[in-house]
This record gives sequence, structure tokens and C-alpha cells, in this order.
Amino acid sequence: MFEFEIQRRDGRARTATFLTPRGEVKTPMFMPVGTQGSVKGISPQELSDIGSQMILGNTYHLMLRPGEALVAAHGGLPGFTAYPGPFLTDSGGFQVMSLGHMRKITEEGVTFKSHLDGSLVTLTPERSIEVQEALGADVIMAFDECPPYPAERDYIGRSLERTIRWLERCQTVKTRPDQALFAIVQGGVHQDLRQRSLDLTLPVGTPGFAIGGLAVGEPKDQMFPAVAFTAERLPEHKPRYLMGVGHPEDLVAGIALGIDMFDCVYPTRTGRFGYALTDDGRLNMNSSAPRRQLQPLDADCDCYACRHYTRAYLAHLVRAEEMLAPRMLSLHNLRYLHRLVERARAAIAEGTFQSWAATWSQRYFKAGTPLWFEQALSLGAQVQRTTD
Repeated sequence: MFEFEIQRRDGRARTATFLTPRGEVKTPMFMPVGTQGSVKGISPQELSDIGSQMILGNTYHLMLRPGEALVAAHGGLPGFTAYPGPFLTDSGGFQVMSLGHMRKITEEGVTFKSHLDGSLVTLTPERSIEVQEALGADVIMAFDECPPYPAERDYIGRSLERTIRWLERCQTVKTRPDQALFAIVQGGVHQDLRQRSLDLTLPVGTPGFAIGGLAVGEPKDQMFPAVAFTAERLPEHKPRYLMGVGHPEDLVAGIALGIDMFDCVYPTRTGRFGYALTDDGRLNMNSSAPRRQLQPLDADCDCYACRHYTRAYLAHLVRAEEMLAPRMLSLHNLRYLHRLVERARAAIAEGTFQSWAATWSQRYFKAGTPLWFEQALSLGAQVQRTTD
């Protein structure tokens, strides 16, 4: 029911097809985030039109509102949202960090004070799987804790051990064969703790593995060595998912290191703040320059906004606080990231990924390519050791 087949390799970067019950997706890929069952401001038809392949939903938020029973009554997230393609649901583990001021962790699970009405809500590994089975996503995540940055080393160690015990409980209660459960490797930026988490997680043998606990505030010169260390040790013939990562430079560096799947709220959030993503960096539509520019946001982009509107018009909408502005900027930003991974896939297939990524970075990083990015490309050019 779930098949992952690598098509081409260029160093550690690879293209693959990932077969799910609701269709085949091509990797590397970026997943738009639909926390509440909706990618903010973007319709399902628009998501399909711009090349979205898999959408992410959030267990914690959908459990609270509208409740998983109502979603299940629609046949799961595809029926509820009218997006017919594959879904992935987060387990609620990220909220263990992001709502740290409103929760208590025990061995049993996590008790939250609801951000909606203040009521107490308990999320355990068993409850997380129960909700995710009702939501009906193709890929579901094991319940874990995502420690904050910075966190005490001893705390990260205790946390990852508990995450392993929670993983075992998730596997015990999972009942649906049409859902692929991914385990999550933790360990912060510490390589020995990452190795400890790998040693405990890999024997479980889930259909895919995620790298968690990164992009939570740590500098990128600490984040990407951790990505490289972990990705190299994950099974070669299973999908690798770098959670919560979506800046353009992070996608290119992650792909170089062998990552297959990404997600982040960044493209839609930055669109709502009035920024457009381009190969030349972020374009600030709140500034004065775009108000007089008659060209599109990105001459190379084929999204609806770039095919129909000028920068001047969109900047006018931003200033006038018209609803169309954040919609069009979000649509463009999502299409930009989809185009970015499409270009990366094409370069891998042609065996030119390293030169493509280097050329892209020279244009994107106007002040000079940072050392962490160069090191990621250098590591990515090396032969991947087989871990299967």
C-alpha cells in the first residue's frame, strides 16, 4: 500500500516516488500546512493548480475544533476539506513545545489547557493515534515531544527516551493498515543524542522516518550538521521528512543532504505579512519601491498572481488591506516553493544538482553564500553510505 522508490541520485540528493492510498507523490516535495483543515486563504482547487501534492493537518487543533468525529463523518480530511489528495497529520507533539506555558508532561502523556476555552485536554500516544485514525490521513506521526531551543542536554536525553516509549505505545494501538506511521528522531543539536535516538528508533522499522526537534530557534550552523548527521543514518529506501522547515535556502540545503519531505507555515505566514518569495530573496510589498513597479512579482513564476497582476497593483492591495493581497502573496509563495523543489528534482535527474544549487545560492544570497550552506552542499556531494 505504501511504496517508496528512488528514481535518481546526485550525491546524497535523490528523487523518488512515494505511493500512498490516495495517489503517488514525487519527492523531494514541500507540504503546505493546513493546521485547521485549511491552508490559510487558499482553496483546494488552487492548491491542486499550483502543484501541491500532500497537505498537512494538525491533530491537536482539529481534535479541539471541530473534533475528529465530525471530520470522520465526512470520510476523513479529504471529504471534510474537499482536497482529494494525500494528507499527513502531525501528532500534536509540536504543541508540546509551542504551548509549553499551557501544558504538563508526564509519562502517560501531556495535559494541555485549551487555548480556546481553558478546559483541560489530555493527549496521550493512544489518544493521538485514535484522533489521527479518525482524521484519516495517509501518513500519521508518532506522538513525541519536541524540546525547545535552548534546552538542557539532560532534559533532551530524558525527553527522547520518553518519545521512544511513546512510539512503542503508538504502534501497539494503531489499527489502520491504510495509514503509514512515521517515527520521529529527536536529540536536539547534539550528535550523540541524535545517535541514541537513532539506535532506539530505527529498530521499530516504521515505513518512514522524520527528523524532529530542529528549526525551533537554533542557528543554522548548528541545525544543518544535525540534519546531515541524522539523514545519513536513516534508511536509504524509506522517506525522510524534515519537520517544520520551509525557508527556500533550507529546502535546497536539506535536499542536498538527502531529505525527501518538508513542511512549514512560512510561505503563507510571510505572504500574510506582505512578503513575496523570489530567487532574489524576499520582496517586501510594504515598502515604497513595488508601488511603482509594473512587472509581476516574479517573471519566471506561473502562478495566478504573477500571470495577472503587477507588483504595483498587489502593493496597492497590501496598503489598502484588501483580502486579495494576502491570498495572492500566499498563493505565489506556495507556488514558488513548489517550483523550487520541481527545479531541484529536474537538476537531480540531470545530474546537475550541485551546480544548480550553487548558481541558485549565488543569486539568492546577495551578501555572499553563508558557510553553513556551502558545507551542506559539500556534504551532499559525498556518496551516501547505505543504512538499509
